[in-house]
Amino acid sequence: MRHHLSAVRNGASRNRLGAVAAASALLLGAAACGSGSGSSSADSGTIHVLVYGDATNKVEKQLVESFNKTSKVKVVLDTIPGADYQTKLQTIINTSHAPDVFFNWGGGSIAPFVKADLLQPLDDFIAKDPGLKANFLPSVFNTAVINGKSYGVPMRGTQPVLLFNNKKVLSENGLTPPTTWEQLLADVQTLKAKGVTPIALGGADQWPTLMWFEYVFDRVAGPGLFQKALGGDTAAWASPESKKSLGMLKQLIDAGAFGRTFDSVKFTDGGSPALLAKGKAAFELMGSWEYSTHNDANPEFAKNGLGYSAFPTIAGGTGDPKNLVGNTNNFYSVLKKTKHPEAVAAFLKVMYSDEFVKAQLEIGNLPTTTNTAQFLATSSTPAYSTFQFDLVKAAPSFQLSWDQAYPPSATTKMHTAVQEFFDGKTDADGFIKAMQGLPTS
Repeated sequence: MRHHLSAVRNGASRNRLGAVAAASALLLGAAACGSGSGSSSADSGTIHVLVYGDATNKVEKQLVESFNKTSKVKVVLDTIPGADYQTKLQTIINTSHAPDVFFNWGGGSIAPFVKADLLQPLDDFIAKDPGLKANFLPSVFNTAVINGKSYGVPMRGTQPVLLFNNKKVLSENGLTPPTTWEQLLADVQTLKAKGVTPIALGGADQWPTLMWFEYVFDRVAGPGLFQKALGGDTAAWASPESKKSLGMLKQLIDAGAFGRTFDSVKFTDGGSPALLAKGKAAFELMGSWEYSTHNDANPEFAKNGLGYSAFPTIAGGTGDPKNLVGNTNNFYSVLKKTKHPEAVAAFLKVMYSDEFVKAQLEIGNLPTTTNTAQFLATSSTPAYSTFQFDLVKAAPSFQLSWDQAYPPSATTKMHTAVQEFFDGKTDADGFIKAMQGLPTS
């Protein structure tokens, strides 16, 4: 998810679909999706693989064609346009039109299906083929482990959140990418004095704002706080570490780091990236798809003017400075009702093949297989891909975006709490109360 469509997809995955999308999905009803026109139970010689419809389908079609050349059981690739994907999946997942294998984000995106006992744990597959686990970076693979069981195999590319910068703006103001929180605060003061908005923020989309919470909480408290909260221990949100994190975020907001108009700016319409590219802002915290967003809209800036670095360290925090947040990858999960588990297991093996890795790198995706490193030079952006891969490989923890880790029913309330805290409409206690009220299942 590194090109402009990718950014839209991320936005779509975060901003849960409303009544219009739900109505559209219901109108589609049990109609077949994509090229598939029936369930696998009706087609004894096929397995249906459902994916998010976007530019990456080019690779998925290639891999299916390769697999079908040698497999007796054929794969039928079905697609649903991105804006409709999650709602349509919810509509068909427990019907005769359910796929055998489907695309997801791991974490909260599949937790309801696990709870409903619809998914096949992959542990038996892994016992027969340990490579289905061992050939993937652990920090990514674990995103789809629920209650100690594996429910997903990574199938696209990783999307860590990075701190991007305009290299010219930094150079003109004698600055370098901040490695510490204190340096970031100092940079904010320097840039404000020069009339530059320190940090571009697409606050109108809400999910870009959430990224600041994810990193600060992780740096201050480590991943344990969020995992406790996600597990139902709501007291974690009221912990001293939580309050310290909120205090640090308030300090950054009050320093004017994001300017005054961030709530009227979006990432999804190109607004916040344009601020960075035009030199009106110095930094933007964004998923790795930021590069491709600029490559589409401002290729010269992407090539020569866009810088990137890891999120700064926070002194006194218990979180490992190597920790990452973001979308760890997308995953394939398997329905229990599949009639061809052996063919499914064979298809999942493709996700760590050399062909898979090379094809993903060619379109700008960064696979999270252990053999990716040997092909990084073939990436469309070798230096950038290598930087990300090294970060992901070294990360003790790669925390899934909060609005993907929680179930979809929590997203709107979470985004509202985040936005209102940044707007000063609610204080730390108000934010804590809102987060304690989120559904966890």
